[in-house]
Amino acid sequence: MRAAVQDEYPTRSRAKCESFARPDPVVWGSAAEGPLPAEAVTEYDRRGFHTAEALLPGNDVGNLLEETSRLGGELGDDARVIREQGSGDVRSIFDVHLLSDLVASIVRRPEIAGIARQLLGSDVYIHQSRLNVKPGFRGGPFYWHSDFETWHAEDGMPKPRALSISLALTENYGYNGGLMIMPGSHRTYVSCAGETPEDYYRESLVTHAPQTGSPDEDSLTRMAAEYGIATFTGSAGSATVFDSNCMHGSNGNITPFPRSNLFVVFNSVENTLVEPFAAKNPRPPYLGSRDFTPLV
Repeated sequence: MRAAVQDEYPTRSRAKCESFARPDPVVWGSAAEGPLPAEAVTEYDRRGFHTAEALLPGNDVGNLLEETSRLGGELGDDARVIREQGSGDVRSIFDVHLLSDLVASIVRRPEIAGIARQLLGSDVYIHQSRLNVKPGFRGGPFYWHSDFETWHAEDGMPKPRALSISLALTENYGYNGGLMIMPGSHRTYVSCAGETPEDYYRESLVTHAPQTGSPDEDSLTRMAAEYGIATFTGSAGSATVFDSNCMHGSNGNITPFPRSNLFVVFNSVENTLVEPFAAKNPRPPYLGSRDFTPLV
């Protein structure tokens, strides 16, 4: 099924990965219109991300951890709960802004949703939300990828006019499977090889190996040499805001220290989804929402 708009970010249906400069801006709004100071907006534009300490107070962190445990127990075999292969441990819980009144209230706060409006230059809606869990000793990795490549190919997001905010619910050390980003990689789009299998999300959400939608090793090696790799550390309550086209991933967690985070994707209401650009059918709405109601 073809998208109804021109595809400026072709991907998949090709024999090898190709890279090209992103044609769209990173910051769509004004530095003066939001909670971030001008220097933070400039940093985000240049590096593709911004970090903030103590964006969530301690009581919210504790309550969100309780929500993670509650939802993981109550939802059972619900499709929105993704479990680790083998162990069955909860890996991710999706649609949490619809499942939890606490999450729904937090993501609407001016210091959170306001950042998205400021950087994307418009009203926003939630494309996806999830609670990620990496238990001690058993938490699996997330292989290198650009979120936008997947959202474009499988959800039908036209442009990278979207961003993610990852809110830490546990201490992020340099060794317990924290987020890694290649700074500046958001300005290079990697068009990936291969084709999208039917219902591919059932496999891609749990696999630990390179997959459809992941750049090849040559592309990753070149990008790492050009941009380097930043590893994020920070206390519970800290946050990382990053552009949808950042090349990022995370290692597995073999330490005793668990790592959990609330992950929220904001998309511009001027960038709503069409038909997928490189898949037969859209993914389920808990992965790519088609309710474009602006967040208030």
